Amino acid sequence: MSHILLLAGSGEARALAARLPAETPHRLTLSYADAPRVARDVGAPIRVGGFGGEEGFTSYLHRAGIDAVINATHPFAARITERTTRLCEAGGVPHLRLLRPGWCAGPRDRWTFVPDAEAAANHIKAGQTVFVASGRETLPALAQTRARIFCRQIDMPETPFPYPGGEYLQGTPPFSVSQEIRLFKRLEVDLLMVKNAGGAASRSKLDAARELGIDVLLLERPPEPSCRIVEDVEAAIAWARSL
Repeated sequence: MSHILLLAGSGEARALAARLPAETPHRLTLSYADAPRVARDVGAPIRVGGFGGEEGFTSYLHRAGIDAVINATHPFAARITERTTRLCEAGGVPHLRLLRPGWCAGPRDRWTFVPDAEAAANHIKAGQTVFVASGRETLPALAQTRARIFCRQIDMPETPFPYPGGEYLQGTPPFSVSQEIRLFKRLEVDLLMVKNAGGAASRSKLDAARELGIDVLLLERPPEPSCRIVEDVEAAIAWARSL
């Protein structure tokens, strides 16, 4: 029996946590970076917060007796993924990246792929109404666009919007396509900016944009380190069984 550390933060991580202890002989510990997103009913021990840098992560692996690591963090968790891959390889710890596929455009989708928020800003015209679903960390890049910007947040920030012409909206997912259509119509959105996170749970805004003929700026994923990558929970369980 191995002790597996599951770096969580995605729907796939929750699904894997629910199945892996029952379908493999291994012991599981979940690690969440952010307490508000923690699911308390996963049936495995949970730790919350950072590890204290690279030395802290390596120390934790030894102290907790971790035999393998599955990284099922968000597709845009680039720093965590790079660090995990590098330190696991240096320490000889088997590790796996569980990464769901990105979204692919259909015939009626009006998508433009851009490498980052700075590149996205070059596609935004003055006076447009932009719905930002790429996180408030992408807002500074849009400060000079002279657009009307709405940014949806699960938890409303304590500080005001960083520049004039913008507004935070509170919303707790999941959202249906019909809900997104009503919201986009009410706000008169004519451009959607979103990270290419993939997955069915958050695709409704893209489906709503397609139905309304709204243009979409899709931020491309950061490059993944060279490591073993699987795209679904079944493949992750198969990997765990092979340990």
